[in-house]
Amino acid sequence: MNREKENFSHEDADMEDRLWSYLDGQSDEASKIEELLEENNAWKEKYGELLELHTLMKETELEQPSLRFTKNVMDEIARYQIAPATKAYINQKIVWGIGAFFITMIVGFLVYGVSQINWSEAGNTKSPIGVDLGAVDYSRMFNNTLVNAFMMLNVVLGLFLLDRYLNMKRKTLMKPEGQS
Repeated sequence: MNREKENFSHEDADMEDRLWSYLDGQSDEASKIEELLEENNAWKEKYGELLELHTLMKETELEQPSLRFTKNVMDEIARYQIAPATKAYINQKIVWGIGAFFITMIVGFLVYGVSQINWSEAGNTKSPIGVDLGAVDYSRMFNNTLVNAFMMLNVVLGLFLLDRYLNMKRKTLMKPEGQS
């Protein structure tokens, strides 16, 4: 008896699935289902129930939030105190220390590069500063892969620092009057 119930419910579920796909117009076996609807009363009865349910679902309108829903949510959020910006969490001394470190490194590389110039060689220089920059031996300075990677890292971090500085400038210039 229990086995018959399971078999019947499985067949019933299969019938419903096939009828729903037929009602939605997505069935691959439409002619077979039409044939079953003409011959089998159980299929015809189930089709009537599902067709009625299908038309009811099509006729019902979806609920929509009120027109002021977004405004109401934003007003509710505004009532609560918003956490301060992360700027207060970052110690400015650390930022300035990192910036000073990278500026010191760049200046150090420049000093090292200038120290590689052969000053004893006098000649006809066309440089406006009076130094022939062609006499600098760059291969001694940039022959190590680690030095190149370090220089690239310095350049990228320097660009981040410059971007942050320019964004701070832009924000202070764009602040409306009356705000401090």
